[in-house]
Amino acid sequence: MWFDQADYDVRLEWGRAGLDALLGVTDVMVIVDVLSFSTCIDVAAANGAMVFPFAEMGEAAESFARRVGAVCAGRRGQGRYSLSPRTFAAVEPGTRIVLPSPNGATLSLAAASVTTLAGCLRNATTVGHEAQRLGKRVTVIAAGERWPDGQLRPALEDLLGAGAVVSALAGRRSPEAEMAQRVFESTFSRLRDALLGCASGRQLIEMGFTDDVDIAAVWDVSHCAPMLVDGAFRAAAFRS
Repeated sequence: MWFDQADYDVRLEWGRAGLDALLGVTDVMVIVDVLSFSTCIDVAAANGAMVFPFAEMGEAAESFARRVGAVCAGRRGQGRYSLSPRTFAAVEPGTRIVLPSPNGATLSLAAASVTTLAGCLRNATTVGHEAQRLGKRVTVIAAGERWPDGQLRPALEDLLGAGAVVSALAGRRSPEAEMAQRVFESTFSRLRDALLGCASGRQLIEMGFTDDVDIAAVWDVSHCAPMLVDGAFRAAAFRS
């Protein structure tokens, strides 16, 4: 009970363990995985696509895609769609895509028992307002990354994205949520530099995906609030 932040309207935690600790006292979950799951979801959903999160790569994802009549995204740099946000820039409305991801997708599926939104820097204010409309108790989950041994690596880009969402929420903030908001606000004037210079950004640049960091680093250019409905993220306007 010390860890559920239940005394507050707006909460923030990290990764799967944090999600599990707060799930029972939450009306709305916002999953933040800036580089790049939730940024991909925003770009795709804003164009009218439906994106099915899936935790595993490979044949399991391909098989699931066939069952739901969707295209299966590949690894970054492979296939028509991938965890590279730029691959969704020209997606056609109504396209059904399975997007495997060990972080953002896994967290989204774990949160599916409550209303779940995908948030990032691009859509932070819209997602915050939609979350507030849907429930009083809002939890923002910063996905983080993984060290080689599987342990959670808190990631600056997700702290900034989570803080951006928190800044759009009303209500009493937990100290964890308040600190994330302060980090975002103190970094606001140099978000791109921060993402390009942080560990995750440097990794993507070395891999040749600087464009993905640029797409993820812009604040509030999207008015899309992707919601997980019947196993797929779609813009709120496309809810069934």
